[in-house]
Amino acid sequence: MREYARLQTAILLRRFAFQVNRAARSGDAESIHDLRVAIRRLSRCLRVFSQFYPDRYWKRIRRQLAQLMDAAGTVRDRDIAAELLAAAGIRQGAAIVTRLQAERRQAAAQLLLEIRRWKSRDLSRRWRSRLEL
Repeated sequence: MREYARLQTAILLRRFAFQVNRAARSGDAESIHDLRVAIRRLSRCLRVFSQFYPDRYWKRIRRQLAQLMDAAGTVRDRDIAAELLAAAGIRQGAAIVTRLQAERRQAAAQLLLEIRRWKSRDLSRRWRSRLEL
């Protein structure tokens, strides 16, 4: 079971790193959604298989993932709101849409900053080492 847990963790960590890079490149609604899914899956994996990791470092990783999830969630919330407004027939130039677009740009800039911080610290490699993957 230990080997299975490590294999699944390694796969999900690779997928997460891929989605981080993809979100940094495109920043569109789909890439942000996929990043959130990757974060959620990796976080759950760490919790479920916690007994198979060498120490309690997995908790620290989950806290770091939560920070990135919060930043991505802020962007995603704006994407969903924009979709709902469009479905309700609110025109593109309406004040609420314009404000929402500005909020999304600001949230996306904050997410990009968080992603750059994550990448500059090379957390994926550090996590892989600490989890003995």
